[in-house]
Amino acid sequence: MISEPPETVETEAPPDERERIRRRPSDIREDKRAEEPPSPTFEPDEPRTGRRRWWPWLLAAVVVLLGVYLLARHNSGTKSETATGKPGAGGQSGAGRPVPVLAATAKTKDMGVYLTGLGTVVPLNTATVKSRVDGQLLRIAFKEGQVVRPGALLAELDPRPFQVQLMQAEGQKAKDEATLQNAKVDLKRYEVLVAQDSIARQQLDTQAATVAQLEATIKSDQAQIEAAKLNLTYSRVTAPTGGRVGLRQVDVGNIVHAADANGIVVITQLQPIDVVFTIPADHLPQVLPQVHAGRSLTVEAYDRDLNRRLAAGQLLAVDNQIDPTTGTVRLKALFPNQDEALFPNQFVNARLLVDTLRGAVTVPTAAIQRSPQSTFVYLIKPDHSVETRNVEVQLTEGDDAALSQGLAAGDVVVIDGADKLRPGMKVDASMADAAGGGRGQGRQGGRGGAPETGQGRRPPALTPGPSPISLPPPAGRGEKSGRKQPGRDASWRGSPLSRGQGGWEMGEGSGVRALFAAATSAPGGPRKAGP
Repeated sequence: MISEPPETVETEAPPDERERIRRRPSDIREDKRAEEPPSPTFEPDEPRTGRRRWWPWLLAAVVVLLGVYLLARHNSGTKSETATGKPGAGGQSGAGRPVPVLAATAKTKDMGVYLTGLGTVVPLNTATVKSRVDGQLLRIAFKEGQVVRPGALLAELDPRPFQVQLMQAEGQKAKDEATLQNAKVDLKRYEVLVAQDSIARQQLDTQAATVAQLEATIKSDQAQIEAAKLNLTYSRVTAPTGGRVGLRQVDVGNIVHAADANGIVVITQLQPIDVVFTIPADHLPQVLPQVHAGRSLTVEAYDRDLNRRLAAGQLLAVDNQIDPTTGTVRLKALFPNQDEALFPNQFVNARLLVDTLRGAVTVPTAAIQRSPQSTFVYLIKPDHSVETRNVEVQLTEGDDAALSQGLAAGDVVVIDGADKLRPGMKVDASMADAAGGGRGQGRQGGRGGAPETGQGRRPPALTPGPSPISLPPPAGRGEKSGRKQPGRDASWRGSPLSRGQGGWEMGEGSGVRALFAAATSAPGGPRKAGP
């Protein structure tokens, strides 16, 4: 049995419901919103909540900017005080703080006048040892680098070929001597026969010529013998001169020839030895009169940096012409070189002593200061202040300068730290010419025995100074004394912000900690946003 679906009964909606269905969804949402009860609002608190969120950060930014400004201003004031000696930002005058300098005393001594030129060490004798004959090298009789005397055996060649040549020459001479003896006997017979008129005179003359020819042959044979003996002697190679032998150029067993370019070894004489150097031609008038007068001029050889003296010798000769391309003239000096400090082909600086300044007032060259107007030094007076003193430099030699006027022996001058000085400033001087180079020695200004660093000087003394600028303390926070370390200068430490007695100041406290405290110390404390 099949059942039919139930019929749908449509009921008619009330008029209000039909009207609501016909309305748009947006109108329905507006009606619901109008039916909801009103929620409480906090309009007066919203602006205050926003201010609570950004006000601490604004205060922190202002404090940071103010701290950076004060730090830069304080550092610029400190630099100005150090450079000019005028009162800085802290109100303290730089004239009351002595400037540490290094000083030296003017002395009286003899100073030599030298002519310096670049030179080359030249050996007195150099010989390339070669074989005089051809042959096989049997033995090397020297050690490389050995010092040998003239005539010392250096090498041996195979002597047997030369011994055979000698024997052949001697045999030929004996043969020719026998022939000559026979010719002389025949000559005597011919002379008797010619006297008896038994033979022609021509035959006697021919025999006499034969005897003379045989005598010449005997002389030639003797020369051959001497040549063979000489070749036999050349098989022993000896040193032609004394000196130091170098590295051998050929090994045992090789065939050597007289025409070989390299030879067997090279001998160089090292004692004595020469130095050839040049000086400008304009300085010849300082040298030639003394050479013509027979004076012995001293020449000193220095290394390339002119720091270490290698040897001392005497001027030997002056060249006879000037090099037109360089405008210099060559000079030769002879050195004993007993310690072998000079080596062949070595480059040296030769210094020729041509004169001596007697009793000259000298100061270190570092003390000489130059300006467009004059040459001067900073003179330290007995009251430990400095003044400028014009000087005239007569001669500069190495690290010393000879003065013709301006200073007297015993005057104390500044040699280091002059760039920070002005006339009238007070100084704390360390004496560089004291015992030990100024390290740990007495000082001018009544202090001594303090350890120093560097080349005869110590770092400037660091003294504490007052904070130049203070800020009012934040409200609601207790006052906290900033810690200071004696002997330290705020400008030297960078002057970070710290809380001192009376407010925020430029001290040695932690700047980050101070800024954090400033940001969190607002009236009422930090507050969060919200009702």
